[in-house]
Amino acid sequence: MAHLRLLLSHSRCHPHPHRLLPLFRFCSSNSSNSPPPPIKPVSYAPKPQAPPAEAPSSEAPSASTDSQDPLPRRFQQQPQNPPRQFTRQEMRFANESGPAIAPVSYPSRVAPLPEDRPADEGAGEGANEEDLRVEGERIEKEAKWGRMPVFGLQVEEETVPYPTLIPVVKRPQKVAIDLVDALREIKASANEKKRNFTETVEAHVMLGVDPRRGDQMVRGAITLPHGTGKTVRVAVFAEGPAAEEAKAAGADVVGGDELIEEIRKGGGKLSFDKCIATPMYMPRLSKVARILGPRGLMPNPKLGSVTNEVSGAVKAAKSGRVDFKIDKTAIVHVGLGKVNFSEESLRENIGAFVNALLLAKPVGLKKTSKYVGYVKKFTLSSTMGPGFSVTIPSLSAAADNYTKVQVN
Repeated sequence: MAHLRLLLSHSRCHPHPHRLLPLFRFCSSNSSNSPPPPIKPVSYAPKPQAPPAEAPSSEAPSASTDSQDPLPRRFQQQPQNPPRQFTRQEMRFANESGPAIAPVSYPSRVAPLPEDRPADEGAGEGANEEDLRVEGERIEKEAKWGRMPVFGLQVEEETVPYPTLIPVVKRPQKVAIDLVDALREIKASANEKKRNFTETVEAHVMLGVDPRRGDQMVRGAITLPHGTGKTVRVAVFAEGPAAEEAKAAGADVVGGDELIEEIRKGGGKLSFDKCIATPMYMPRLSKVARILGPRGLMPNPKLGSVTNEVSGAVKAAKSGRVDFKIDKTAIVHVGLGKVNFSEESLRENIGAFVNALLLAKPVGLKKTSKYVGYVKKFTLSSTMGPGFSVTIPSLSAAADNYTKVQVN
């Protein structure tokens, strides 16, 4: 019996029969040597049964049977779970496979015709019309009494104008005029308003370059044929023979290290309008570069203010040398004389400036003409007067005339 139990336990653990062959042979070999144990019969007592009871009604047996023999769990009625709430992403797929919803149509509403209305409604409308008529008469009487004269004085009725849009008045754009006409207009406007000082004729040129690019920087210097009309004070940084030469040429301030120290400790007060230096003094001027640079007084070799020919530079600065440079908005501002100059003198000064402006034109500017794409607008004005736009052909003629005079 023990061998059978061992065999059955191994069969449950090893479902493959070929693995149980050695165990079966072992069991059979042991059984052949020893006799099998005797089998004892087993008897069980019968299960007692309760006597059947008579059911009083048809519902009682069902209740008793339900209480005695409950149904298995799989046959019992399970409680219904609440409907699942779908997410928005799941509803996209549920809408496609869900049942189609038929559109609901409602009957159109139509206003009843006058003949379809009952008689009571017509009576109510008549009463409403009567009330409106009485109210209108009352308003007319009040308006009539309001217009009646008071103490013999006629009361004027206030009239409110109908609101209208006010048209925007745009200033007419000034048309470019000839150079000679622009100079006459500037002189006329300066003579109309008497000033306590002599106004300067200024030129404002809008250029078609990009000041942020280093290859399109426009700067230069020109000595005006008739000067600027202002007294220019010139300072020269030199020593030795160069200092003596500068004093002979008419320089107002001449000095070396002592002049640099005076500027550094002067608190920003300067007694000159132009600076000229010899090349040996340029490294020393770094001490006052923050004072001279923002005011445009720092000597520059490109402008001819750093040179060993001190006398020529001083004479040029005294005779009306003008430095120009574009600002951040690509506009050049420069003064070209006084309003008390003659028209011919101002025209020659303007021609010289235009010629220098063309010589300073950047090489990288891709335009074929001298003026197209480079000089966008040229405006002349006095210090406190209106501006007048000048035509490009008249400027070109003035520049060509100045070039011919210089060649001759």
